[in-house]
Order: sequence, then structure tokens, then C-alpha cells
Amino acid sequence: MNFVMKAALGGGPPDVGKMLGGEEKEEDPDAAKKEEERQEALRQQEEERKAKYAKMEAERESMRQGIRDKYGLKKREVAEAEAAAAAEEAAEGSLTRPKKAVPAGCGDEEEEESIMDTVMKYLPGPLQDMLKK
Repeated sequence: MNFVMKAALGGGPPDVGKMLGGEEKEEDPDAAKKEEERQEALRQQEEERKAKYAKMEAERESMRQGIRDKYGLKKREVAEAEAAAAAEEAAEGSLTRPKKAVPAGCGDEEEEESIMDTVMKYLPGPLQDMLKK
């Protein structure tokens, strides 16, 4: 017989039999009650934590509102709603989607000419003559 079988049959150290499941654990008659109390304590802690963070968030929001009032800022949701309404208003009569705004400096003829002039400065004389024609 090998060691594991001896231990399972009770021939080895007493702890090995327990580890292999040879002996059943004794049921605690108050185990269900203790588990219920533990669950209730966890729920209560969670509620206290949520209340604490709700209070902190309310304090932060009042501070934010004070700053908005002081500097004349709009609340983020209000500003986003106004921007969305403006976009819908602009696209109301159109059948296609609204055009994207072109950043300043893109597509300006004058800028393209100035870029060409800059490039021309660095080219050798014969190439400049060829490109000017």
C-alpha cells in the first residue's frame, strides 16, 4: 500500500485523513445565523460607504456650482445640450449630414503660395526656373 491509501484508511498522520476528506466537518448549529449576521454587516458597511461618498459628491457639486456662478460658466450637460441643439438646428433643412468645420489655415490659397515660395528658396537655380514655367 502506498502512503496516500494508508492515510485515507487511518494508518497515517491524523491530519492527512482530514485533508483527503476522510472526516466530515462538524456542522456549527449557529453557522447559518453567523453567516446571516456577517451578510447584514457587509450590507450595512456598503450602505454607509455609499452614503459617505454621496455626501462627498454633494459637497463637491456645491463647490463646482459656486465656481460656475462666480465665473459665469454653464454646467457641462447644459453646454453639450445647447451644442447638440445648435447642430440639429443647422441641419434641419438639409438632407445630408452637416459639413465638418474646416480648421483655420486649411485650404487657403495664400498659404499654399507661401509654402511654394518657401520650397523654391531651397531649390537650385535651374530647378527654380523649371518650376516657374
